[in-house]
Amino acid sequence: MLNRKTIENDEEYLRQISDEVDFLNDNYLDHIAKLKEYCDNNQVYALSPIQIGIPKRIIYIKNTTTDMDNNKKGHDEGIIYINPIIVKEEGKTSFLEGCESCVLKKDDVTLYYVGEVERPYKIEIEYYDINGNKNEKSIEGFEATIFCHEYDHLNGILHMDKIKEVLEMTPDEMREYRSTHPYNIISKD
Repeated sequence: MLNRKTIENDEEYLRQISDEVDFLNDNYLDHIAKLKEYCDNNQVYALSPIQIGIPKRIIYIKNTTTDMDNNKKGHDEGIIYINPIIVKEEGKTSFLEGCESCVLKKDDVTLYYVGEVERPYKIEIEYYDINGNKNEKSIEGFEATIFCHEYDHLNGILHMDKIKEVLEMTPDEMREYRSTHPYNIISKD
């Protein structure tokens, strides 16, 4: 069973900058398998290896839709970015973000530190695929939000650093809030 790193116990660890994947010397396919295993067994949109104790520059995206029900077992888009770099950002969005690493326990209830985070609507990225081939890609909308959240993890930044007001919510409370405050596109350029 993989254990997540949380700010309650591991904040200093989570705030480190992850190392680039060395395709010749790192067992990066094993890292990706662990990311997939965690995503398969937990309700997440995506995950960065630092969150499970592997400080490497990989992003694993499970769900690119705003539908939280897709975060459950069975749905996995399996999108992988290795050593990604954002080269351009455009537009602005807002969404209530939570994080697997930003949690606390109160009276045996798991609460997430959440809040509205502004992110770019569209990003241009460079990254490597699992075969070590360099690629360029344009990502927009909610997928860009997810990517940017995980990209921040690679740089030791937590979504809480970008929130004006940090709230504590259960997953059900997040779902309810998001039903009345959906993903918001402020501008596309």
